[in-house]
Amino acid sequence: MSTFDFSDLTPERILDAVESIGVYPISGLLPLNSYENRVYQFVAEDNKRYVVKFYRPERWSSLQIQEEHDFSYELVDGEVPVVAPIKRDNTSLFQYQGYRFALFPSVGGRTFEADNYDHLEVLGRFIGRLHNVAKTKQFAVRPTISCQEFLHDAKRSLIDSNLISPSLETPFMTVLQQVITLTEEKYSPINEIRLHGDCHIGNILWTGNELTFVDLDDARQGPAVQDLWMMLSGDESEQRMQMDTLLCAYDEFSSLDVQELRLIEPLRALRMINYMGWLAKRWNDLAFQRNFSWFASDKYWEQQILSLKEQLAALHEAPLKLLP
Repeated sequence: MSTFDFSDLTPERILDAVESIGVYPISGLLPLNSYENRVYQFVAEDNKRYVVKFYRPERWSSLQIQEEHDFSYELVDGEVPVVAPIKRDNTSLFQYQGYRFALFPSVGGRTFEADNYDHLEVLGRFIGRLHNVAKTKQFAVRPTISCQEFLHDAKRSLIDSNLISPSLETPFMTVLQQVITLTEEKYSPINEIRLHGDCHIGNILWTGNELTFVDLDDARQGPAVQDLWMMLSGDESEQRMQMDTLLCAYDEFSSLDVQELRLIEPLRALRMINYMGWLAKRWNDLAFQRNFSWFASDKYWEQQILSLKEQLAALHEAPLKLLP
């Protein structure tokens, strides 16, 4: 498991790092909601708000982070609204005392409403624009969504964590392996493109009269439907209407092979298991123990046994179909 916990990233070190690139805060540092990295908002001497992001060591290489930055600049050039890092002296990834960090403009906005069909239509159009740019080339060093990382490596992290009580370990591991086996069987993407990678409502803001995408930290290769399925909720008929709304707008700028709809439940299973593995892998970081204390409780693992059983049933069901 990861033992790195950011304990030596003190406020003084943060301010020194920011000042090392010629930006001088005049306010305090406001921590923003991020656990994988450390992210802070502040006001600088030019009276503008900025966000500084310190990357967790050993997660991404510098080349992979730079490729994420370059992707965001491509999107901006393609008129896709995304918050891209600020360059100083033609550099966007900086280093200070062993930490890599980036500076962003602070962008506010209203929360995206996934149950609002007008919002979904706008989002479908914007994801179509994003994918239209993304399809022009492949990532060279950033990874691809894979069963090895999201399923098998995650399972190993769970086993190594020793957080599952002996009374629940057998039922949990039994259903977990069943979900892994069926997911691996059903997850066979035909085409993989560059993705936002983590396109959920927390990474979408209304700014003015349009949407803005934030946080490309999980950008990677994968099937296009990965950037769409997390907007779905409710029963099958509701999900069909939501996906139909998204794709009608999406198709104005890009095109989705409808065969990718069969990947939705495998992708959901990949995300579920990878999330558990991520928490287990980061458990030695005290910030995780403070904010996810329920992760070590029997009640959580009992809930996950039920959730995995439900997901196993969903994997056996027919794929989502579009409205006729």
